[in-house]
Amino acid sequence: MGKIICRENIGEIIEKQKKNGKKIILCHGVFDLVHPGHLFHFEEAKKMGDILVVSITASKYVRKGPGRPYFDDEMRLKFLSAIACIDYVMLSESYTVDDIIELVEPDLYVKGEEYSKAEDDLTGKIQEEIELVRKHGGDIAYTTGQVFSSTRLINRTLPALTEEVKEFIEKFSQHYSMEDIKGFTGRMEGLKVLVVGDTIIDEYLYCNVQGLMTKDRGYSARYQYAEQYLGGALAVARHLASFCEHVSLMSIVGMEEAIHSRILGELSNKMRVDMIYSSIFDTIIKRRYVTLNEKREEVDKIFAINNLPTPMCIDKESLDKFKAKLTSQISQYDAVILCDFGHGLIDQEVMGIIQEEAKFLALNCQTNSSNYGKNLITKYRRADIFTLDQKELGLAFSDYHQGEEELLLRLYGHFGSPGWLTKGSQGATSVEKQRLIPCPAFTLKVKDTMGAGDAFFALASLSVIAGAPMEIGTFMGNIAGALAANIVGNKDSVEKVNVLKYAGTLLNI
Repeated sequence: MGKIICRENIGEIIEKQKKNGKKIILCHGVFDLVHPGHLFHFEEAKKMGDILVVSITASKYVRKGPGRPYFDDEMRLKFLSAIACIDYVMLSESYTVDDIIELVEPDLYVKGEEYSKAEDDLTGKIQEEIELVRKHGGDIAYTTGQVFSSTRLINRTLPALTEEVKEFIEKFSQHYSMEDIKGFTGRMEGLKVLVVGDTIIDEYLYCNVQGLMTKDRGYSARYQYAEQYLGGALAVARHLASFCEHVSLMSIVGMEEAIHSRILGELSNKMRVDMIYSSIFDTIIKRRYVTLNEKREEVDKIFAINNLPTPMCIDKESLDKFKAKLTSQISQYDAVILCDFGHGLIDQEVMGIIQEEAKFLALNCQTNSSNYGKNLITKYRRADIFTLDQKELGLAFSDYHQGEEELLLRLYGHFGSPGWLTKGSQGATSVEKQRLIPCPAFTLKVKDTMGAGDAFFALASLSVIAGAPMEIGTFMGNIAGALAANIVGNKDSVEKVNVLKYAGTLLNI
């Protein structure tokens, strides 16, 4: 039998070793690139007992950002199985090592000395793992050898980061550290934030395209299955709720009971959901027919339909209730994050209330196929921070004689406040005090770009609301955008632990 062991066999193997009086040691990690520090760690761990089991986190559960781990599961298992002092190697199918601890029940769970300080644990899970080990009769121990970093070695020696990203991070890290990032992230927790915006349900209908119709020019496709995701302002609020303990969401929805249950079921334990229910206006549903490239997990969109009303407006009774609630509550919040998708919720009066009463206003005013050329960010006279994309910037001024940088400076002059231009695979550019500072995209590996801009807006804005400099806002926004681009639709939110892990990956250069 080889060293690489599957879950089904490990229990029986370990039980036999324990019956023979052997002391079981467990080490766990990603072990993306085996280096001398790992060898010292394993050798020291083995001296603490008789049988050394090493488990690795399966690729889909690694939280170090897109493109990590650099080496796949099979390669990492082979690396470790070639090390003489290791007796067994196995894969952990979880974000934590709990599943392996339950199976192995180690006498000692051994970590590097760098894990001995609870305050340095970004996941907040190490202490829980220790308690689980002790519950099963084991204990924790730490090795003391020289510490190296797989992440740093990969960042510096392998093509995991582009030269443009490396150059940006090297300059950024001269001014800001991981401690700064954690500090501002900590400040986010106590903020009271109100999210206002259009409620959208995104529906993906997965299908296989068979080809063109024989008698027409349309596609012929075989339906597979459908999924619905909470989009629009709902998605932005979900991102924020991972960082902020006091998030409220205010919007208008229709009377569809299934949608009510979905929204309340997924959001009510994370935030205050404050909805007005309209018996006339239907909740907006955007259906996209998509194909999935399973090998690369990329989503290609074929066709889209929606149920937007014509004209695009919400009934007066529901809007009046919404405005009254907004007026009475807006002063309770440190900031309003406004998601204007141009679908009828944000009329002139709502704009006026928010611009007059918000203590801090973060603005995102979007262009889409249903409002093209009609929902321009320049209709607002106030924003304390803003984001928009390249198409939206071009429409804002309709001036073909000026370049992108000149238009962004004009928008800065219009609001007299800083903001960001998001540019997809080109990253983002911030504008502040008449200065333009570009930041490259941190990854070009994507599954689905829908929702990436909303994630950037959410975290970049929240960073500035928490008092962070614009450079940190840009950094955090680009991390959120990169993570969201590797989530299909808005199936999941950008989680705090993943953002901090990815920040640690990038800054380890």
